[in-house]
Amino acid sequence: MATLQRLFRALDRAQRERAALAFPVAVWKKFNDDQAGNLAALIAYFTFIAIFPLLLVLVTVLNLVLQSDPALKHRVLQAALHAFPVIGSQLSTSITGLHQTGVALVIGLVVALLGARGMANAVANAFNTIWAVPFDRRPAFPWSLLRSFAFILVVGIGQILVTVLSGIAGGLGHLLTGFGGYFGTVAASLALNIVLFLLAFRLATASDVRWRDLRLGAILAAVSWQTLLLLGSYIVSHLMARSSALYGVFGVVLGLLAWLFLQARLTLYAVEICTVRAWRLWPRGLGPPPTEPDRAAIERYQAGGHRLVADQDQEPAH
Repeated sequence: MATLQRLFRALDRAQRERAALAFPVAVWKKFNDDQAGNLAALIAYFTFIAIFPLLLVLVTVLNLVLQSDPALKHRVLQAALHAFPVIGSQLSTSITGLHQTGVALVIGLVVALLGARGMANAVANAFNTIWAVPFDRRPAFPWSLLRSFAFILVVGIGQILVTVLSGIAGGLGHLLTGFGGYFGTVAASLALNIVLFLLAFRLATASDVRWRDLRLGAILAAVSWQTLLLLGSYIVSHLMARSSALYGVFGVVLGLLAWLFLQARLTLYAVEICTVRAWRLWPRGLGPPPTEPDRAAIERYQAGGHRLVADQDQEPAH
């Protein structure tokens, strides 16, 4: 036991003295301090609940706008389902859209969007909790409602546009030869995703947090999502193969929840990196004695984020 304790203290000293080790340790510690795993689980749950209402709205609108062009309607729907590798094809068979007209159609669409609002609220709560924004500084009604709907539109329509434009870029990329065409396709899709995530981060986070403090998180989140989409079919197939063997038809549900939870965790890690960088919360100690950033982190939690506005005048660490 004494040997293990000495080894642990040696590792702690080593990471405190090296920024390359201290920074990821600080991000990991803040992720646990914020209980971000629970926040990611809430996002995954509400996103799972919101998928069907959002797809219902999308299919209904496509049926109205593109009823004379079924081929284009199919491509747009498949682009939306591209965010759910393997499972997307199964989701498409479960959504038929609303067939009412007039007031009944409007009511149905509004109810579907209200059902999806829980996802936007879960994301906003997670982001503001990580940024230690006190409740009295967060957007109140009706601005919170407007931000939620704007978030849904940005994420929903934005993801479709990114996928469609990526497909167009991919088609143009085939005109080029070798690695250049493929790299251009991936770069175009990544650039569009960065813009999309930056807008989503802005809508989900209180205005006390500056745009420039959100940029790094948007870039990291876009890179992680791009990587997940490239590996998505393998990941989801692996998850579904294991869960389906144990739970049968519920394996699809568990596979989808696991996929959404993985996306949510990676996104929240990107936000945590931004807060650690902006507040210079490293090095953190793995054990006693506490470091100055340890004390600063505790003060922020105790203050409920009230120091955030005052700290906006300070430049983030580079």
